Amino acid sequence: MIKSYIFESNRQRMRNLAALFLLLFLVPFNSSAQYTEMINTNRPGVSQGAFSVGKKVLQFETGFSYGKEKHDLLQTEANVFGWDYSVRYGVWKEELEISLIGALQSNQVTDTQGLGIENNFTNFRSNTLGAKYLIYDPYRKMEMKGPNLYSWKKNNKWQWADLIPAVSIYAGANFDFADNPFTPEAESTISPKVVLSTQNNWIGGFVLVTNIIADRITTDFPTYGYIVTLTHATNDYFSIFIENQGFKSDFYADNLLRGGAAALINEDLHVDLSATINFKDTPTVFNVRAGLAYRFDMHDQDEFIEEKGKAGREERRAEKQKNKALKKKKRKERKRKDDFEIEDDGDGGIERIPSE
Repeated sequence: MIKSYIFESNRQRMRNLAALFLLLFLVPFNSSAQYTEMINTNRPGVSQGAFSVGKKVLQFETGFSYGKEKHDLLQTEANVFGWDYSVRYGVWKEELEISLIGALQSNQVTDTQGLGIENNFTNFRSNTLGAKYLIYDPYRKMEMKGPNLYSWKKNNKWQWADLIPAVSIYAGANFDFADNPFTPEAESTISPKVVLSTQNNWIGGFVLVTNIIADRITTDFPTYGYIVTLTHATNDYFSIFIENQGFKSDFYADNLLRGGAAALINEDLHVDLSATINFKDTPTVFNVRAGLAYRFDMHDQDEFIEEKGKAGREERRAEKQKNKALKKKKRKERKRKDDFEIEDDGDGGIERIPSE
């Protein structure tokens, strides 16, 4: 994408807000924990879910894309080739994952004013090293509470509590290279990126993920944006999704709509196909993207996510007292056994006598 300064019209802003409103409120996902038996991936969209891959899980996600861009103002057309990648690893606690997320892009740009000038360039659109931490998980409380044993209907209908999402925070560092046509700064820079992620898992196989993003916020061209992704699992092995992404800065702004499908080959392998369009001509964007995700599952032990706050402290205190009482009971039983010796009574039987 060529460097340009874009100022959206009021009509475009209203269109963006309308798209976000529709995704958020007009569309009514299965419950998930940090570690799942099946692979948990952010693909085929570009948003980050609230949950990590799970402790000791190493996961690779990648995709290749091809598309066309036409810039009416600059009178150029471009063939665009892309490669995106993500490496995720669950470390220390179930709530935490570290990741490297990036994208490489190659543009073949042709001047359409009749001069036939071509310009080819390749560089990284992004390289971000960061970490994501789950700060609130409402589904853990639901699992601890358990199902209603007297009503199937109550267990399988929408409830107001379903509006409460899981929440995570992501913080990372962008590593941008000098003389990069895809980034705003002329010099090499390191800048922060922060993402607030929410995730609602709804009955019927629907999952709603939202991201609020502040990117390159210490540079002269900070970017602010959002991503809203709605996924529907039609069965255990196939899902479809729709996604709306909007972002704005003095360097570039756009509003993108994606859609596609994903298939689960086995519990550790997922493949996907998607397409992206936008709603303006500076430039128009259309691309298709195919990819996969694979995990190396070294998760060896289930770990319960601790409750936060006062309730969590009381729960841990009660568990500690319970373990202490159990150890004390075992010591008493061991002492009673040690207070007796076993001897043969001469008739083939045994007799317990106190030890001296």
